[in-house]
Amino acid sequence: MRGFLASSIGVTCVAALALPLAPPAAAATSPSDSSDSPTPSTTGATAPTKAYAPGGTQSLPLASLARDRAPGAAEQGLPRRDVRHFSLVGVVWDNPATELHGRVEVRTRATATGTWSGWRELETHNADHAADPGTPESTSGRVRGATAPLWVGDCDGVEVRVRAETTPEAARSAPATSRLPGGLRLELVDPGEDAPPPADRARTGAEPAVLPALPARQKTEPHAGPRPRITTRRGWGADEKLREKGFEYTKKIKTAFVHHSDTGNNYRCSQAPSVIRSIYRYHVNSMGWRDLGYNFLVDKCGNIYEGRAGGVSKPVLGAHTLGFNSNSMGIAVLGTYSSKKPSSAALKAIARLTAWKVGLYGMNPRGKTYLKSGGGNLYSKGKKVRLNVISGHRDGFATNCPGKKLYAKLGTARAKAAAYQGR
Repeated sequence: MRGFLASSIGVTCVAALALPLAPPAAAATSPSDSSDSPTPSTTGATAPTKAYAPGGTQSLPLASLARDRAPGAAEQGLPRRDVRHFSLVGVVWDNPATELHGRVEVRTRATATGTWSGWRELETHNADHAADPGTPESTSGRVRGATAPLWVGDCDGVEVRVRAETTPEAARSAPATSRLPGGLRLELVDPGEDAPPPADRARTGAEPAVLPALPARQKTEPHAGPRPRITTRRGWGADEKLREKGFEYTKKIKTAFVHHSDTGNNYRCSQAPSVIRSIYRYHVNSMGWRDLGYNFLVDKCGNIYEGRAGGVSKPVLGAHTLGFNSNSMGIAVLGTYSSKKPSSAALKAIARLTAWKVGLYGMNPRGKTYLKSGGGNLYSKGKKVRLNVISGHRDGFATNCPGKKLYAKLGTARAKAAAYQGR
């Protein structure tokens, strides 16, 4: 993601402005607000504000903020208004193939204090996280263009503005009526309540909330590191009714792509499950994916979480690195690491996870391998590309993800992972 994104994006809506509110307005809602439909309404109809219930997505259409009221106007947004509780925000649009050339900014009101944050920018180049071209997930008809999501903590007020680029090059390449994508909507995600305390699996037959660390399986995988402790989907509170039924698999795991979630760094580790539930809802309900895009997630305290469903030891097909989802897995470190260094705990977790998972498929974390491109902005479809077994997202797609500071530490993660494998 772009390096200028501030790493100080807070988990709570820090007070920066204390301006009087405009008269309260009812939040425009869509079917996703109550039923979490993956296809938000585009009618822009206004519905009465409902009583707060944990979990859900409010989808609000943006309108022109300028005198030019034509579709695709150079500036669109949503005036400051009251909404139901939310903790994560993003902007989506109709066509996933259309890029948003411009600046997206939001400010939010903290529920606890009633104070407003300053303007914060959303990363607009988010198409690099997606299912490979031509796959059923990418051609489902439900997928939308989207910014990266931003975690803001518990809020009940919002304002947004989207401004098209005004450079001479941008003006020459697109007419005034098409500078912004069509169908811009603000998505406000509430993560819902935390998962209940872990139950006795032997008594209930349910999936455990946490998979404990296990020793390496030395007989079958001589260089597989021990399986680390992993919080399962049940452990972080995934609502399995949101995602598509069934699972998608690739053949093997040859490469682990490391990402940053670009959702801010000031979350508490106890809030990581809420952040993950919010990203999950955003990926499925707002962006139209079949499930959470990443295979695993890691917080700054070094906790590891199961991502896309299908089994932590299996080669689950994700939607994390456009063009290279086959025979790979995606690991997202919660946070923004363009200018902030990742924690040593997070790097250790990446190393432990990759030492185990790529080791199951005989891969050396310090080695290199070949993947065939499914198509993207760096490599044409069908091209065989030589990659590190532990790569950064930017190695497969032209992006700043996983951030300059995290990318610079991948050599450390490779060395640690190899050591965990006994190499």
